[in-house]
Amino acid sequence: MELTLAIHQVNDLRFGDSTYLDGSTLVVDRESLTNHLLEDPRLQSVDMDIANPGEACRIGVVFDIIEPRIKEPGAGSDYPGILGPIATAGQGTTHVLRGAAVTVVDEAAPLANNKIVEMSGPASEASPYSVLHHLAVVPHTDPNLERHIAQNTLRLASVKTSVFLAKTALDQSPNATEVFQSDGPIQAGRDGLPRVAYIGQIHSRQRVAEVDEQILYGANTAGMVPVMLHPNEWLDGGVVSGYQNMGVETYFYQNHPIINELYRWHREGKLTLVGTIATMAASDNEDRERNCMLASEMAKWNLAADGVVLTKYGGGAPHADMALTARLCEQSGIFTTVQVSDMSRDRQAESALLFNYPEVDAIVYVGGGDTSWDLPAVEKVVAGNPAMTAALEVAQGIPAGGICGVTSQQGISKLRCFVY
Repeated sequence: MELTLAIHQVNDLRFGDSTYLDGSTLVVDRESLTNHLLEDPRLQSVDMDIANPGEACRIGVVFDIIEPRIKEPGAGSDYPGILGPIATAGQGTTHVLRGAAVTVVDEAAPLANNKIVEMSGPASEASPYSVLHHLAVVPHTDPNLERHIAQNTLRLASVKTSVFLAKTALDQSPNATEVFQSDGPIQAGRDGLPRVAYIGQIHSRQRVAEVDEQILYGANTAGMVPVMLHPNEWLDGGVVSGYQNMGVETYFYQNHPIINELYRWHREGKLTLVGTIATMAASDNEDRERNCMLASEMAKWNLAADGVVLTKYGGGAPHADMALTARLCEQSGIFTTVQVSDMSRDRQAESALLFNYPEVDAIVYVGGGDTSWDLPAVEKVVAGNPAMTAALEVAQGIPAGGICGVTSQQGISKLRCFVY
């Protein structure tokens, strides 16, 4: 399978009388986009603002962050199962507005245990999102909607905005192209190279997925067992974040740092990327044992992997599920590396331990509750309501997990920890 990303660099974002891409400047017609989104009758109104790198601006509470993308006509479906019809993602050409982001604000979410985007100051330097040009979209839903229906409204608004913006690139020549090609487990001509796979959780059943929570090709993962995906499917809209994104944003499914790095080594001839497995954290011990067994067996018998990289989705129980999957892989002869975040606050290794398997000894730690910042007051806030604006504009302390992209379950985190 081969995916080509046509990269159109965006270095400036502003509002104008029409929507177009002028060199590296993206101009957005606010009224036209608003009318496009209001075609969804569940929306009453939509507010928008722009936040550029270095601006003393705070955005929250964030529902999701997504990169503007659109499929070349005839090359496939945009966000299949959510916006477009079901079709295999990860093939053909996709146009990308690199440097731009659609950041959707959830007007009904509380600040506690949720996340913001910080565009300036020391905390922003720890987040990859602070260097992007954000179109912040604030959808106001019908207040009579059930909560999950309102969240589904936000999901639809996010992908519609992504495609609306990226459509400006269809008649433009890209600044660069990126090609992702792998024949998976049947890849020929690479004898002697280690065969490496990725196992990533996409949901945690600690919180039951809503019936309309579109995570994998528009499905909510209910009843799901581990499933094999081509690496390109993650990069091209087959997977999006859930309603409670738990250190995960759709932007870094589209730009998955682990898959991108494995692809880089694949191109350089250091390894063969044989595939990926999407799984979930279980709600009970029986489900945990079943899912972990199936994921490890797929890595062994379907992908014939020599090594796997594993990530989790969520907190403690997903941590344990990931570790058990890794242990089963190790016992079947597959080398593993796991990436973890934790909730320890005292910087003691003992506080961080949710597993102690001697076999699972290659651990990358990406931060947790032991890192925080004192944020200054800011002049500009993009929020869903006046009360949230007032809460965000003042100086305050915030943990790493409260800023998008800092404690990242997807591997983009700049934080690292060493035991000594």
